[in-house]
Amino acid sequence: MRKVDPEKYEAKRRQILDAAVVCFARSGFHKTSTAEICAEAGMSPGNLFHYFKNKNAIIEAIVDEDRRKTSEWYEKANQADDLFEELFKLMQHNLELIAEPVYRKIGIEIFAEAMRNPSVGHLVARNDAEQIAALTGILKKAAAKGQIDASFDIAKLATWIAALGDGAFGRAALDPYFDPTDQAGVLREILTRILKPKAER
Repeated sequence: MRKVDPEKYEAKRRQILDAAVVCFARSGFHKTSTAEICAEAGMSPGNLFHYFKNKNAIIEAIVDEDRRKTSEWYEKANQADDLFEELFKLMQHNLELIAEPVYRKIGIEIFAEAMRNPSVGHLVARNDAEQIAALTGILKKAAAKGQIDASFDIAKLATWIAALGDGAFGRAALDPYFDPTDQAGVLREILTRILKPKAER
């Protein structure tokens, strides 16, 4: 039996996912065929099915990849000294992501698919719960260090900060004149006025 090279295997898998993202952004999940993904990736259907059993598995892998990247961002932020600044950087990074048309289109497709596909819905709900938990941890540490107002209900605060990011995504998706990258200054002012201890506002 031939031994699988982990690096080559992951590179092929990444090639398929990158091609799928292009196709899904162009045509949507349901209008995209595996043949279209194969053509974009430059490989045969048999090769593709060696890495993913069907199109749904590719969609789930895209959601899982987003989870991995988000977890890395929050883990890095949690190690910082100035947690308020890291929180702002996280949200600024989110603005930069949603400014990218492909990211927005894939995000819309994932949200829609989560409503009709239980397996994708489960993954999206899991990702959201993990993000809220990570955000809650950062806010608790920031409150303990006096970097944000400690009088907040931290769990509810985390939910509303996440909702602020979700709202920016929705605004970018609906409003062609909304430029997320032009909002960083306003975002910092909002976070400062809401989160900072009263003496620092």
